[in-house]
Amino acid sequence: MVRRNRNGVRKERIIMLATSVLVLTALTVTGIFVRRNNDAEKENYVVDFETIEQEGSATAENMLSGEELDTLFADVGTDDLDYDPSFQEANSQNVENTGDKLSAAKQSGSGAAAESRTDETEGDASEDKKTDDADHAAAQSKKTEEEEEGMFDETVDTAKRAEAPETAEAISTTVQPTLDFHEEDGLVWPIVGDVLINYSMDKTIYFPTLQQYKYNPAIVIAADQGESITAAANGRVTSVGYDPIIGNTVVTDLGNGYELTYGQLENITVSEGSYVSVGDGIGTVASPTKYYSVEGTNVYFKLTKDGEPVNPMSKLQ
Repeated sequence: MVRRNRNGVRKERIIMLATSVLVLTALTVTGIFVRRNNDAEKENYVVDFETIEQEGSATAENMLSGEELDTLFADVGTDDLDYDPSFQEANSQNVENTGDKLSAAKQSGSGAAAESRTDETEGDASEDKKTDDADHAAAQSKKTEEEEEGMFDETVDTAKRAEAPETAEAISTTVQPTLDFHEEDGLVWPIVGDVLINYSMDKTIYFPTLQQYKYNPAIVIAADQGESITAAANGRVTSVGYDPIIGNTVVTDLGNGYELTYGQLENITVSEGSYVSVGDGIGTVASPTKYYSVEGTNVYFKLTKDGEPVNPMSKLQ
């Protein structure tokens, strides 16, 4: 048994050594192969400056000198050159090549071409102007003849001609009436009802819903929901909006700095820019906002002069 174990151990060692040798051999061969490839690639990237210098010298020797070029093209005329006088390099500022006959030929050719184009342009413009003048004269003559015929044509309804300006003026006057509210002018009640909270700007007044004393720049008129609210004076609607305290509002300009504000509205029938006359409907009474829940359904009515509150009770008839 001991011999068998020893033989097994020897075999394992031999196998391990053989395997190690094979691995080392493979790695060595691979490294040599990779190194040769790298050397070959490096040789491809080597720049041979000596060869480049020799090629450059040969090229320079083969090139003609300036004197040789002058001799070669001495007998060539400007007519033999493929030159376009109208061509000018982009971004150039009248470039001139002085010192040879070629530059003089270019300049003279360019000048002649420019003068020719200028003459042609002026000629075309003159012809166009003459044509336009003739057309204008013909049109003016035709217009004059038509006007003269219309003056002596008995079939023309002259009454209709005179009617148009008057109609336009009447429409303009109707759409944009003059607003001229004065201090002595009165207001009509927008709705019939008791005054729940009176105007008071000299001292505070009690608000039941808020349970506090405040200044009041308007009057609060009792009303039933759905009742119609009418304009208290002639005016132009300047604003239709919403205020969280007094609900939907309509503001009208009465003229001379006077404005009326109607609050607690719904079903508004006017729009910004429209005109209203006394008694015209502007909307109906809405349910009160939470700031007037105790007071009940009402209409908020305020009069101002140049932005300052005025007691509307002094104007209401």
